[in-house]
Amino acid sequence: MSFNRISIKDAKDLLSKDDLILIDIRDYNSFKNGHIDNAIHVEELNIQNFLQEKDKNDTILIYCYHGNSSQSVANFFSQHGFKNVFSMNDGYEGWLNEN
Repeated sequence: MSFNRISIKDAKDLLSKDDLILIDIRDYNSFKNGHIDNAIHVEELNIQNFLQEKDKNDTILIYCYHGNSSQSVANFFSQHGFKNVFSMNDGYEGWLNEN
């Protein structure tokens, strides 16, 4: 299994999907100070619960600061059975610049 890297424009299109789970993997303080609407914060402390509780068929969109760390996390989710996993290029910083 694998994941897909997508542009911010394509990520915005994904936000309209009913089964989308938007994941922010930045540190908690960064998340607390601002994040994309409806994003959930996932980190080492809660990732195991997330893996057990979520439907593997849901669409997962992951972002980080600049679009680098989210790729390894997207790969991790793919390896754990999630079928529709995306990493957002340019991350939250790119998102802010586009809005």
